[in-house]
Amino acid sequence: DICSLVHSLRKGHKIKVRQPLTKVLIPVLSEKIRQQIEHVAPIIMNEVNVKSVEFVSDDSGILKKKIKPNFKALGPKYGKNMKSIGEGIVAMTESQIREIERNGQVTLTVGDSTFDILNSEIEILTEDVPGWLVASAGSLTVALDVTITDELRQEGIARDFVNRIQNLRKDSGFEVTDKIKISLENNNAELADAVAINKNYICQEVQAIALDLVTDLNGSASGIEMDEFLLKVKIEVA
Repeated sequence: DICSLVHSLRKGHKIKVRQPLTKVLIPVLSEKIRQQIEHVAPIIMNEVNVKSVEFVSDDSGILKKKIKPNFKALGPKYGKNMKSIGEGIVAMTESQIREIERNGQVTLTVGDSTFDILNSEIEILTEDVPGWLVASAGSLTVALDVTITDELRQEGIARDFVNRIQNLRKDSGFEVTDKIKISLENNNAELADAVAINKNYICQEVQAIALDLVTDLNGSASGIEMDEFLLKVKIEVA
């Protein structure tokens, strides 16, 4: 469920999965839930490509929540009282919101009457905070840090480069066990820096024993589009 929420945030804001991000922040309602998530945190990090999974208590105040009445559920149950109950729901405190998340219901006082409001009769929304994207499903909320530093940007470029080289290996009919040499035309400073900084990672992933940046490949290169870059690259069996 956590991975699905993070993937939906990435897709909705066009942040591809190969672009690493720093962390996902998860408010937890109990120590048991925290331990359950910690147990699978490495799987989450690998699946959604984040560096860390971190936790905050649900009352930390970092994530702001607001509540809306579900009038389709309230109407048949409360009839003429629906409007006043809806106003009471909107005015719920953060502690009342936490209570209904934890227990599935909360007692609401409206005028001289009390009503047991169920989780199915409300909708809880979590507001985005600067630098983060937030999504919720039921009692589960995730906040994704979408600040892309220069280092993360370079790593994302390197991962895309690996993907293109792996495809080129396959299209060229190379065996899985073949070691290769890569020559990349230096036609973009940002691309060259990203490849140079992540050279060891790239070579390990694509089984290259050499990765050289060259001034001109003299027409012998394959031209491959990679986002805003045009790779002019040549690979050969080592």
